[in-house]
Amino acid sequence: MNNTEQLGKANIRQLFFRLTIPAVVAQIINLLYNIVDRIYIGHMAEVGQAALTGAGLFVPILLLINSFAMLVASGGAPLMSIRLGEGNKKEAEKILGNSFAALLMISVVLTVVMYLFAPQLLMFFGASDVTFPYALSYARIYIIGTVFVVLALGMNYYISAQGFAKESMLTNLIGAIINIILDPILIFGFNMGVAGAAIATVISQAISAFWVIAFLMGKRTNIRLKKENFKLEKRILNPCLALGVSTFVMMSTESLLSITFNHSLAMYGGDLAVGAMTIITSVSSLITMPLNGIAQGAAPMISYNFGAGKNDRVKKSFKMLLMTCMIYAGVGWILLMLFPKAIASIFTTHEELLDYAVWAMRIYFAVIFTNAFQIGCQQGFVALGQAKSSLAMAFLRKLVLLIPLILLLPHFLSNQVFAVFIAEPISDFLAASVTTAFFFLRFNKILAGGPKNRNQI
Repeated sequence: MNNTEQLGKANIRQLFFRLTIPAVVAQIINLLYNIVDRIYIGHMAEVGQAALTGAGLFVPILLLINSFAMLVASGGAPLMSIRLGEGNKKEAEKILGNSFAALLMISVVLTVVMYLFAPQLLMFFGASDVTFPYALSYARIYIIGTVFVVLALGMNYYISAQGFAKESMLTNLIGAIINIILDPILIFGFNMGVAGAAIATVISQAISAFWVIAFLMGKRTNIRLKKENFKLEKRILNPCLALGVSTFVMMSTESLLSITFNHSLAMYGGDLAVGAMTIITSVSSLITMPLNGIAQGAAPMISYNFGAGKNDRVKKSFKMLLMTCMIYAGVGWILLMLFPKAIASIFTTHEELLDYAVWAMRIYFAVIFTNAFQIGCQQGFVALGQAKSSLAMAFLRKLVLLIPLILLLPHFLSNQVFAVFIAEPISDFLAASVTTAFFFLRFNKILAGGPKNRNQI
């Protein structure tokens, strides 16, 4: 059996771990792109605290760039897997080609817009006179490499969607190793500071992007990038965007969420609170990105077998997905509650910032274990092609619950910074409860309806 055929025939448990372990490793490696930058930046002599806060102010732009990549990829890749499960290779290749062309066009537009408006955006995000120079230096260089970021992230999903989990992991591994090597050389060796960190990231993402494209045009892949499929077709691209919009909303609202957090914290707590949020954002990724990796690894199993009408394999695959997410999130929560100072100290040695971050982490991460249910069920909808259901749950957590709570709670609690941080666990618990209940109410009906009902709630 080739990699794609194994999705419908291999032992579920063995296949699950063969796909998810490389996907989780890939997500952890992907974290290194930005976490390593922040670790080195935070330990810069004399200016580390201000530089770390400045780099953290770029996070909303970074998330927005990534969200546009996911708008295409998170919808196109599952649909490609479903088409492969149906035995429709020609349609699958059209999805691949259209997705590549769309990602290329999006990256060009993003580069121009983000570069021109970076100063205004950073000031709006909460940059002060002290942190603005560091934030702008990092942002302008990173934005120039947007095309590499978008292609490396977006097209890599089409490698894993065919069952090539190890090859997908290599995309991130190659870039991360280069980034880790270049960071200290450029930041400290050439004394380039935050600019050096951004240059290192752009170079590593460029190499990752070339690797992805080379693989998808090579002989090992089951379906290939072909020029004749680059011409955009509405009937091909629109379903990809419709399904991907839920992940886009999740990530773009993460950008809006980061803006709201930074703006509110800058208002009530100043640069110290914003710096603590930069650390929290990095630590949060240690939980959420591996969870997304588990979901990403399991998605081809769910999508392919859903397309092939093998509902029993779909159920077993989702059960493995949810159980694994619960175990990982539970262990992560225990470690965060027991050792917050040890974890936060990875990013800074500044004692005042460290103490502030530890206090905030205990509040912010109080119920982070519920992310197992939120991400597992949310991505379960995506893998099953349920665009509207996935979008509704994406809106719920951030737009309906979290952002309004961040803005409203400080008006009702005396400690306004505490009010901002406590909004996170409240929304996490409520959103996870609703999403999980809704998923299990819909699951059997979705399976009974088959792929033809993929765009229905």
